Amino acid sequence: MAHGRGAAVSAADFGLKGPRGPVFDGIGFTAEAGSLIAVTGPSGSGRTCLLLALTGRMKAGSGHAEVAGHPLPKRLAAVRRITALGPVPGVNDLDPALTVTEQLRERVLLQRRFDGPLRGLLRPRRERAAASRERLETALDTAGLDLDALPRGGRTAVRDLGRLEELRLSMALALLGEPRLVAVDDVDLKLSATERAAAWELLRAVADAGTTVLAVCSEPPPEGAVVVRTGAARPDGARTGPDGSGPSGDAPENAENAENADKDAEDDKEGAEDALAEASRA
Repeated sequence: MAHGRGAAVSAADFGLKGPRGPVFDGIGFTAEAGSLIAVTGPSGSGRTCLLLALTGRMKAGSGHAEVAGHPLPKRLAAVRRITALGPVPGVNDLDPALTVTEQLRERVLLQRRFDGPLRGLLRPRRERAAASRERLETALDTAGLDLDALPRGGRTAVRDLGRLEELRLSMALALLGEPRLVAVDDVDLKLSATERAAAWELLRAVADAGTTVLAVCSEPPPEGAVVVRTGAARPDGARTGPDGSGPSGDAPENAENAENADKDAEDDKEGAEDALAEASRA
């Protein structure tokens, strides 16, 4: 495994308290650079907020964590500079009105203008264009996104992509910035067993290429990942959210349960957005 650019991640008694009580707490783990980290737990147990906290986008209130040697929550800006978000619904959604090529071109231009050193803007235009093209090709290759295999090639609308292709596009966009850690939310949501295996294969490939991957999921892969669990366990063994509201992480057995599970996921995202808004004002 190549660890050249990956970020080592660790946490000890890491926690965040929101207006209605603990969002997540007692998180502790150690992962070396280039690891695949799977964050799992029931809906409402703070998985998304933990992802945002470990990427410097939300300020935790207890314990501590480190990302590539940068302590959290003390050095949020430093951690944000070396991390990137893959798909995180409600935070960095793809633009459905754009084509795949337009989405990629927009990100390349933003990377070229804002993410490089100022002296890079003084390089010859042709040299800058060549560097951007090489970075894009590397990101697409690592994410396994073959534009020619899409229904209309690069002109395929983002809204017409399948969920797995959306994941590949989001990962390619994140990798354009050459981050040391990429975070992905709900990696296995609404995927078939075959698609779920392909998604984990993609994330392992990114980790094997040297970038640490932090992925929120309902079920971790059977092997090859550092597993971090959120939420508390009741005496009967059922998982609960931080408010003790009962099990919410089991697979739905019928249409009614599936609808309730979707509502729980929406509530989890709304809670994450509320906490993110609070963190931005801190």
